[in-house]
Parts: sequence; structure tokens; C-alpha cells
Amino acid sequence: MEIPTQKNILLAVCGGIAAYKAAELVRLLRKQGNDVRVVMTPSAVEFVGPLTFQALSGNPVYTEALDSSQDNGMDHINLVRWADIMVVAPASANTIAKCAHGFADNLVTALYLAANCPVFMAPAMNQAMWNNRATQENIRILANYGVSLIGPDPGEQACGETGHGRMAEPAEICRRLLSETAKCSLQGIKVLISAGPTQEYIDPVRYISNRSSGKMGYALARAALSAGADVTLISGPVNLIPPTGVRVDQVKSAHQMYEAVMSRIKDCQIYIGAAAVADYAPVITDMKKIKKDAAQITVSLTKTKDILAAIAQLEKAPFTVGFAAETSDLEIYAQNKLHTKKLDMIAANWVGKEQGGFDSEQNALEVFWDNGEASLPMMDKYSLAKELINLIALKFNEKNRI
Repeated sequence: MEIPTQKNILLAVCGGIAAYKAAELVRLLRKQGNDVRVVMTPSAVEFVGPLTFQALSGNPVYTEALDSSQDNGMDHINLVRWADIMVVAPASANTIAKCAHGFADNLVTALYLAANCPVFMAPAMNQAMWNNRATQENIRILANYGVSLIGPDPGEQACGETGHGRMAEPAEICRRLLSETAKCSLQGIKVLISAGPTQEYIDPVRYISNRSSGKMGYALARAALSAGADVTLISGPVNLIPPTGVRVDQVKSAHQMYEAVMSRIKDCQIYIGAAAVADYAPVITDMKKIKKDAAQITVSLTKTKDILAAIAQLEKAPFTVGFAAETSDLEIYAQNKLHTKKLDMIAANWVGKEQGGFDSEQNALEVFWDNGEASLPMMDKYSLAKELINLIALKFNEKNRI
């Protein structure tokens, strides 16, 4: 499969002195052969005229109102459908706050809400505004939504103060945009990912579960989306915000997860089983709360359906990636799971140690496939997810001779 090198890039320009840098960004992106279309907030127009961006991009510039006589009749939905990448540069504190909380009171924020492609933001603001707790919380929210941040840089600012808040240089923004999306190693590939724990109910208020936070699975969904994939996420009960652009099915029990995954699997080319699915579930679930009358009770458990094994045994099985969380003999157990379940790949990690694993923001993986292995060292889970997705894409493409 040929991956096109030219990208359709939607550049959103917000108000601020750094808006002049966006003109250089357009020039650099166009020089690399990309098609660029520019949208501007009303305040951005006060700093740089739309005509500048029209001349540099070779396309009409979009502001508050879309004029069908001048812009080929594209409304904001069609504009984001056209885009392979959306980048907000400069991204003001005001626009960041609006995007984080779902406001759509101008064209830029409406486009962000409608975007179904990777979104990047290059913040630019006074250092005090950047360091404000509200701004940092908004950045955290956007990161959970799957937005990638570029900058800001430290240095002297237009106000005379010094600190973080300067918009990253256009050359760096261009490099990041193209390096993180140029490979698009899974462009158009349908990827199904399961994430989080399951809950197996004993009675209406008690259940058996595990410590999985779902963070790794959600990071993988975000990374696969950035690699160009069409991503569906089957999620157990977690306290996470799904990445923008990812379809999500919410489930609770192992049975529900099995049913949801099997209903989606025929349309997918890659399955990544990152969920910590319960191996056992109560044979009987009491319909009423069990009272604390007896000194002890016995709960009979039965094995749940093995989702990975079921998928790998399909006549037209997708490229199947399993996960193994181990407290001992990691490689032995992972290799055994890889071969007995006939998986294409397995990613194994330690649990019960000081770093990584459940509840942590970081993790490390030992990845195995037939006649091969790779060690991915301790890093934040999104960076780790990107490394694993690149490895999955490489082996998937090798298997399918793409």
C-alpha cells in the first residue's frame, strides 16, 4: 500500500503576536508539498491579514462566515473531513480553554470539535498565563482527548518577561507535524483495541475486578489514530476520556467485552487485546445484596471466554496482538501465551514492581513475535504506545506484504 507523502493540513490561527510566525509555517509546509488551508479567529485577523495566508497557501482563507461563492461551498464539516492533520498555531490560552471544555463559538473551536484527524496545538501566551493552574489543567484535558502539544518554548517574550510561553519555531512545528504523521504506517487500516478491566458481579453491589486503569489501551488508541488507522475502542469501566476521533463501545463484564469484540472483529485488520479481562466470573450472580450473616461464604467461579484465542482461531483472523501482565517468569509465560493462542505478537510487562504496570503513568514492555523480540524501555505510556504501534505496523505490513 502506497502511503501518500502529501498531506492536507488545516492550520488554525489564533490571536496574538505569534500569529506572524504562522505565515512562515504555511510557507514551510507548502515547500514540503503539502496542501494547506487556513482558518482564523476574529482576533487573529487583527494581527495578520487573511490575504497574507491566501497568497502563501494558494487557497481561500476561512474566518467566521463561510462564503460558498468563494470557498467551493465547503462547510466546517467538509473542511475537517478534508484534513489529514489539524494544527492550531498559535494556540491562545482562550482557544485552549474553549477546546478543552467543548465551546464552539467561532470557526476554529467548531472545527476542533468536528475534527476526526490528529490534532496538534502550538501554544503561545505570556509565561504567567502558561503556568496558571487553569491553563495546565486545560492542557491535561486536551492531552487526554488525544491532542499533541508542540512547545511552548522558553525565552524572552514580547511583553518583556522571560519564561515558557513562546510559540515553537515554525521549522520545529513543521518537523513535528511531518515526522509524526509522514509514516502514517496504518493509513486506512481498521484497528480494534480493547482496554481496561472488567467487572464480574457477585451481587448488585459487589464484583470481582482488577487494578487495570485502561491507560495503556487508551494510549494505544490515540497512537493508532495518529498513525492513520480507523480505530474502534472496546472499553471496560475506566475513568478516562476517549481520544477524539475514536469510536468507543463501553462494556462492564468479560461476557459483554467478548460479545462487543466479536461483533466488531470481522471488519478489522488488527486486534490489540490490551484489556485486563477477568479469567473467572461468578457462576451465579445474586439478584439481591448478600447480607453479612454467615461467618464465611463460598463463591463458585467459572472460566470466562478467551477473547484472544477465539479471534486468533478465526478463519480470517486479523493480525492479533495480546498483552501479558506477569509477576514472575515474564518471558516464559509470554512466549507460551504467544504460541498456544497462535498470536501474531504479544506485549508483556511486569506488575507488582515499583515502576510501571497498573495505575502508573509509565510502563516498559517486552515484545515477542515468531522468531523475534524487542525491548521497549520505561517511558510514559503514550510514548510507549507510539513505539508499540510502529512495531505492530511494521510486522503487520511485513505479513501482508504492504
